[in-house]
Amino acid sequence: FSTHARPDGSLIPLNDTALIGMARRARVAPMMVVTNMGEDGGFNSDLAHPILTDQDVQKNYIQNVMQTLKSKNYLGLDVDFEYVFPDDREAYNAFLKKISEKLHAGGYTLTTALAPKKSDDQRGLLYTAHDYALHGEISDHVIIMTYEWGYTRGPAMAVAPLDQVKEVLEYAASVIPSGKILMGIPNYGYDWTLPFEKGTSARSLSNMEAVELAHGIGVSIEYDAESRSPYFTYYDEDKKRHEVWFGDARSIRASLALVHCCQVLASRCG
Repeated sequence: FSTHARPDGSLIPLNDTALIGMARRARVAPMMVVTNMGEDGGFNSDLAHPILTDQDVQKNYIQNVMQTLKSKNYLGLDVDFEYVFPDDREAYNAFLKKISEKLHAGGYTLTTALAPKKSDDQRGLLYTAHDYALHGEISDHVIIMTYEWGYTRGPAMAVAPLDQVKEVLEYAASVIPSGKILMGIPNYGYDWTLPFEKGTSARSLSNMEAVELAHGIGVSIEYDAESRSPYFTYYDEDKKRHEVWFGDARSIRASLALVHCCQVLASRCG
């Protein structure tokens, strides 16, 4: 889904020409997504560092991005840099300011992806370098990654618990114009084998696959009132207990209701 970079600022080609053409014909805006993903498919702090701090690499990178936007007929750019070193926060801000100016001068839009923070001083490799106020100031839209509380290598829990999502959106709406905020809603869930052991991985599945699994096994789907998320448990053929959390119409409806709530909050904040 994204165009990856090499440490020298060159880009690894993405076979997306057919998809861009389909999007344009359907009057859907194709967005070029850039990430600091390495060749192993994971986000790489060391890959982002030279792009943000080495001016020669950065110049090469921005030039390649701008050329790709034009040659492939994209409408805008989505910058999804994750796990940026905390000490690179200001360098990331400066990079975004620079590329924002070039994008807007060329008639392109800028969207950025933000980790789910509840305050500016929230610390951690995923959070520190993401400056909500700065992103809200220079970006046309921001995508808040309001998901992955329940994740592949973590303990069994809701992927996007509503109480947690609400706190993140309330903070976001207090420092970013509400019209720029896009709330992420997961279309997937996880199947954990219990008891959870550190280092193990849950199996990912779509929301529909989760429903089909429950139906096929013949177990009832429960609903957690606090997280507003469906879940169920079952035993496999080896008599190991599983716990599955996912999303359904009820959880999505509850998430969408937060949009109005945060718009009201933003209007009160002026």
